[in-house]
Amino acid sequence: MSEIIKNRYDFVMLFEVENGNPNGDPDAGNMPRIDPETGYGIVTDVCLKRKIRNYVDTVKHGEDGYDIYIKERVPLNTSDNLAYAKYNLDDKNIKEEKKKDPDLDTKIRDFMCQKFYDIRTFGAVMTTFVKASLNCGQVRGPVQLTFARSVDPIVQNEITITRIAITTETDAENKKTEMGKKYIVPYALYRAEGFVSANLADKSTKFSEEDLQLLWNAIINMFELDHSAARGRMSVRELIVFKHDSILGNAPSYKLFDTVTVARINESAPARKYSDYTVDVEISSIPAGVTCIRMI
Repeated sequence: MSEIIKNRYDFVMLFEVENGNPNGDPDAGNMPRIDPETGYGIVTDVCLKRKIRNYVDTVKHGEDGYDIYIKERVPLNTSDNLAYAKYNLDDKNIKEEKKKDPDLDTKIRDFMCQKFYDIRTFGAVMTTFVKASLNCGQVRGPVQLTFARSVDPIVQNEITITRIAITTETDAENKKTEMGKKYIVPYALYRAEGFVSANLADKSTKFSEEDLQLLWNAIINMFELDHSAARGRMSVRELIVFKHDSILGNAPSYKLFDTVTVARINESAPARKYSDYTVDVEISSIPAGVTCIRMI
């Protein structure tokens, strides 16, 4: 692993969806998530983290230190057991071993951080009520994301579709097609913001410079290796990074985020492509001690 990061970062990411559902809401029949008071679209931080995890798992699969903890079809206890196996622990000897070694909890937590990229990045609660004795601790990650919010209110279109594959033999005797529904957003540009704490990286997970570069690559490419018919065409269009000169930062995050403005060029017509917007960074308003880097 490379050295631990020494600078705080804040960042803004813009991504688009065209004729797709960026994040379905299970409480609303899987329609695109929406703020009911304003009509603006929402994509959860959990959804974005899933895309980052999937990218890292794809490009770093099998490499030491880049396993994924929150992973499809892998129970959390299965991953937790790796730490216990490392130190020859089980339900019977765990209490006694902790008495012998007061630093054992720290060693277990550090092992999990070293092995799993997403724990090192986002943190994790590595304890379950199902098996209370299997406790790898809790870690607060240095990287956090906000919910993404659309720049403009979105339109949730309900598209009726037909298919020629009939479900049952009985139905096949009476009809040739079946009907279905598909929910899409014709076009929307979403904005999310994020934070990278060098202080937490140093004190908690040892998130490194190499990990940071992988994070930027994952954000830029997180939709490129994860296309889906349901999500339509999704692309990350901007990644604007603010690098602080110090570990604790040189300016409040909101002041940096306020320098990034996204506006529609023609307010009289609905946006249907990225070029319908302008994205500006007011460099003169960025406080001293902070450098702006446009990754895309």
